[in-house]
Amino acid sequence: MAQLRFEALKKLSERTRVHADLPSTNVSKFFGENVYGPEQMRATLAPGLYKKVSQAIKNHEKIDEVTADAVASAAKSWAIAKGATHFTHWFQPMTGGTAEKHDSFFDALAGIERFKGSELVQQEPDASSFPSGGIRSTFEARGYTAWDPTSPMFVYGRTLCIPTVFVSYTGETLDTKAPLLKALKAVDIAATKVCQLFDKDIQHVVASLGAEQEYFIVDKALFDARPDLVMAGRSVFGHAPARGQQMEDHYFGSIPSRVYDFMKDFEIEAWKLGIPVRTRHNEVAPSQFEVAPLFEEVNVANDHNQLMMDVMGRVADKHNLRVIFHEKPFAGLNGSGKHNNWSLITDTGVNLYAPTSSARDNLMFLTFFVTTIKAVHAYGDLLRASIATAANDFRLGANEAPPAIMSTFIGSQMTAVLDELEKKGNVKIEKGDNMYMKLGIDQIPEIILDATDRNRTSPFAFTGNKFEFRAVGGSDNCAVAMTALNTIVAEQLDQFFAAVSKQIEKGEEKRLAIVNVLREYIKESKDIRFEGDGYSDEWVAEAARRKLGNVKNTPRALDAYLTKQSLELFEKHGVMSHKETEARVEIRLEAYIKRVQIEARVMGDLAMNHIVPTAIAYQTKLIENANGLKGLGVDNTAVVQTIREISGHIDTIKNGVRAMVEDRKRINKITDTHKRAIAYCDEIKEKYFESIRDAVDKLELLVDNEDWPLVKYRELLFLR
Repeated sequence: MAQLRFEALKKLSERTRVHADLPSTNVSKFFGENVYGPEQMRATLAPGLYKKVSQAIKNHEKIDEVTADAVASAAKSWAIAKGATHFTHWFQPMTGGTAEKHDSFFDALAGIERFKGSELVQQEPDASSFPSGGIRSTFEARGYTAWDPTSPMFVYGRTLCIPTVFVSYTGETLDTKAPLLKALKAVDIAATKVCQLFDKDIQHVVASLGAEQEYFIVDKALFDARPDLVMAGRSVFGHAPARGQQMEDHYFGSIPSRVYDFMKDFEIEAWKLGIPVRTRHNEVAPSQFEVAPLFEEVNVANDHNQLMMDVMGRVADKHNLRVIFHEKPFAGLNGSGKHNNWSLITDTGVNLYAPTSSARDNLMFLTFFVTTIKAVHAYGDLLRASIATAANDFRLGANEAPPAIMSTFIGSQMTAVLDELEKKGNVKIEKGDNMYMKLGIDQIPEIILDATDRNRTSPFAFTGNKFEFRAVGGSDNCAVAMTALNTIVAEQLDQFFAAVSKQIEKGEEKRLAIVNVLREYIKESKDIRFEGDGYSDEWVAEAARRKLGNVKNTPRALDAYLTKQSLELFEKHGVMSHKETEARVEIRLEAYIKRVQIEARVMGDLAMNHIVPTAIAYQTKLIENANGLKGLGVDNTAVVQTIREISGHIDTIKNGVRAMVEDRKRINKITDTHKRAIAYCDEIKEKYFESIRDAVDKLELLVDNEDWPLVKYRELLFLR
């Protein structure tokens, strides 16, 4: 291992830059060139057919067989002209990633390229090989993928990819996309109904998403020399480097040259695929970076995020780099999130979370603003559950991430607005001089202020014209969190509409009825609002007084899905049946167990087969040294003390690993998945991980650097 480490460092020193050239300095010339979107449909379909397809997509209507055949034929010709030889239904099973099965356009029997509408609309992958949470038995193999025409097809490599949902033979959903689509439909219906209290012209409301993706980049050779990074996605061992992120000089600093080349390269590929990436910068931790796209409709934005992560991995390989999306790959350094910037937009172009100078529009804004806060208050535990994973448990509550306590931050201006509305029933959102920051520097223009400051410690913060769900993990599929968020908002909007309608039926004037309900919501949801430091111990104590949840691990957090309130919520809005919700919890508990199992096994292997033998070999050298000193009559007390310290740490590691293995064997016999997951959390992760890691860290300080078997943090992180 030590030799492997130095070979990897040698490769690192010999790396040359891999340059990427833009096809055109005008990105609009090639943006979306590999996407079969509206422009490509218009160019390849008859005008009548194009109108029929676009209307069906806009209104979420089914596309008939004849139209599907025409779309398939046109898409095939377009894709073949792009160099495609195969097609695939691209779907998102409950594995956390994407899946695909490629079929050739070429029909050997007919001797021609062929792609029928039936192949576009439906395929049959093996459902038994994907997680189902008990919905399907291993011998029940049949499952179906079905075309989602609201997300455009694209050519990736030499394959036409068709975004699809994935369902079982018995009709239950087996993916992340189908529940998301149902949640988006629910929020569209509920929000449109409320909008029409203000504007009858509004016929649809679309949820939009901009997902800021954080990630780490390390050299490929150094990554491959760390079995824990390869197997678990994070370093289970590693003494923190003397210089980590404490100088705060990496954040927004000059982008390292190799990373800059990688960023340019993957941006080009992303643009070709219609992914609207815009922002790139260094993040806080060394070798940590961020990419952020423009806002898109939630379903498309999520597809693009999943695709972008794949593109990043493939492009990084070309540059001899590895991308790490794990939420906490290096202890003591900031982890990675996927900040979900979410809003609701009407089909008339109004952002429902943007305050305006219009009194009517501001009342509509406040309706959605307050109702969303009320939804988070009512379903905070479900939101926490939606972002619960073994990896995110390491990140939540650390110095860079929101705590596991769900709260909303709205800023001083909006706090004043809600206070005014609650106490006096007035809607008062000022525009004018107060929106500018006067700097007192002649050559610098005035800065237009947002409606709020930003609070990095808040898991769900209002940022001026949107809410930012910051607690979503860096490797997460956004669909899970977005399904929960859009469903709870749909439910609260339904309740709001019913309450207002009830008052109107009793003779109350509409505006007063709306204000009356909002004032009630403001009072009832005050506990979820917090403007201070979410990292502080004071907030933990205050949140407990407010009776807000603070569930710090995944197995317990997932219980929120199985409450009567949550089960009825998803079923009422047609998002998931009881069976589907329970299956998803089962899948995520199993994933948690397997993740902790992998980390425990990697930890045991590295400790027993690499670190302990190295420590013993070094201890032998010290014993020879101690005996030599004694023979010369020189005091060897310090050396003997080091030998004893090493022995103590070796014993701690050996005993810890052996006990952990035995406890794993015992826990694996527990048949109840929830109890087994709790045991893995409490008895494996919490009991053993830190004690074994601590002993290894102490050994690293004692063993000679030349003998240490693992690539070190400082070697991994300072990429130039």
